[in-house]
Amino acid sequence: MGDPKFSRRKYESPAQPWEGERIKAENELLQKYGLKNKRELWTAQSLVRRLRAQSRELQARQRTGDPQAQKETDELLARCGRMALLPADGATLNDVLALNTEAVLTRRLQTVVYRKGLAFTPKQARQMIVHGHASLDGRKVTIPGYLVKRGEEEQIEYHLTSPLTDDMHPTRPKPEELERKRITDAAKAEAKAQRANERGRGPPTRRPRRPRVETKPVAKKAEETPEKAVEPSTPEKTATEKKEE
Repeated sequence: MGDPKFSRRKYESPAQPWEGERIKAENELLQKYGLKNKRELWTAQSLVRRLRAQSRELQARQRTGDPQAQKETDELLARCGRMALLPADGATLNDVLALNTEAVLTRRLQTVVYRKGLAFTPKQARQMIVHGHASLDGRKVTIPGYLVKRGEEEQIEYHLTSPLTDDMHPTRPKPEELERKRITDAAKAEAKAQRANERGRGPPTRRPRRPRVETKPVAKKAEETPEKAVEPSTPEKTATEKKEE
């Protein structure tokens, strides 16, 4: 027996944890894709970051004439093509640099199940996958973050042992219900955008920092008024002294 394999962290947390704009953008992605926590989002961001860093390194090596760089470039583009992040043919390293986090989130099994109409919401799709109701090519898959490869979308369906295979199951979404929900969601999104335009809210922009104003210390007065000399007070004469006078 060899050494046990210890699982390592596959994500990098943000360097600045309290950025309001970043937190707001992350919460929107969590709501849109039905993620459990931000670790799943950071995992997708770390994957995109690694792919882009590898693309930049290969571009620099190609400029120096490294023969191994072209082989690694073909392997990187083939990998992105298998993950359906880029087209299978005709992709370049500049296309890898154009990848974003949503390109990875759309390839998660949870998102694909929802977009295929097997669940009403992304969170319901997650629950269905965790409970063993989804299958890929007849094999049960219980990992919502599984990245679906190219050509596997058609193999995703309800598992044979799942009660959702029955068309009359109340939890199973119907095509007319999905169409009605799609129209309702589109109307809500349009109304939200219209309200934002009426209020004059544009895309979130970062506030410029205010220039720092250096204040000069107040100079003290050079001449100070001298204090008045206090004359010593004479003690009052007593009654006996006045009689003697």
